[in-house]
Amino acid sequence: MAEEAARAVRFDHYGGRDVLYVTEVPMPTPGPGEVVVAVRAAAINPGEASIRSGALDARFPSTFPSGEGSDLAGVVTSVGDGVGEFSVGDEVLGFSWSRSSHATHVAVPTSQLIRKPPALSWEVAGSLYVVGCTAYAAVRAIDVKEGETVAVSAAAGGVGTVVVQLLALHKAAVVGIASPDNAEWLIAHGAVQVSYGEGLAERLLAAAPNGIDAFIDLFGPEYVQLAADIGIPPDRIETIISYEKAAEIGAKAKGSGDASTTEVLTEMADLVASGAIEIPIAATYPLDKVVDAFEQLEQRHTRGKIVLIP
Repeated sequence: MAEEAARAVRFDHYGGRDVLYVTEVPMPTPGPGEVVVAVRAAAINPGEASIRSGALDARFPSTFPSGEGSDLAGVVTSVGDGVGEFSVGDEVLGFSWSRSSHATHVAVPTSQLIRKPPALSWEVAGSLYVVGCTAYAAVRAIDVKEGETVAVSAAAGGVGTVVVQLLALHKAAVVGIASPDNAEWLIAHGAVQVSYGEGLAERLLAAAPNGIDAFIDLFGPEYVQLAADIGIPPDRIETIISYEKAAEIGAKAKGSGDASTTEVLTEMADLVASGAIEIPIAATYPLDKVVDAFEQLEQRHTRGKIVLIP
């Protein structure tokens, strides 16, 4: 009998969404210290679109054909030599650093997995890594104190929704930059909504009459510059995306890679499982509809996560 094949998203060169395709690939086998996971859910992220387009080639180059995807949740189907902490049938969540989670099956080191709390849906578990660890790193970078006021750009996006809630757990006041459509959600989660666009600096300062102590940028360099322009010290400005601008003004640029540990992932999973943090799920798509999923993501008006269901 022929060996069962897996299916995975691939792209053979940089480009738009149309370069993505789904194809059969050999079923992965676990190496020492690895397990193979049958993926039940794998979120998509803006960074993956930037890698695919070539926009991050200097920082995160691709080799072709390339897979994609970091977030994953699923069920262990086989274990490699030396694995004692997981068994076949275990439900897990975690991350791949080999751009491989947008697939039906993936081999993952056990050092990048934790057990899935039963309270988490597959969609939420498969969305936890990038937004959870990125938000954790961003909030840690500004060293927020109780009672401080923090402004957050793209506050209703995938990472933004988690940042807003983490800041609230730290008992900070949050000014969230987002469209009016997201005002209700932000207010319900303890934030003040401020619309982006012309006159933003004035609106931010009006929303925080006692001043803004720190700024977390989740969108682009114009917000890093805005933070500097309104007098926030560079060491209290954090961006997860605008690396060059951060270097220019001396701001911080921490991301998921700075908090990618199973300890942080476990802490975030426990917060979500307990209901202390919510991860909104905006939409789910089958693996074959990966192009449609990225079309929705790249409109940049999604609240929460978009998830592939292989």
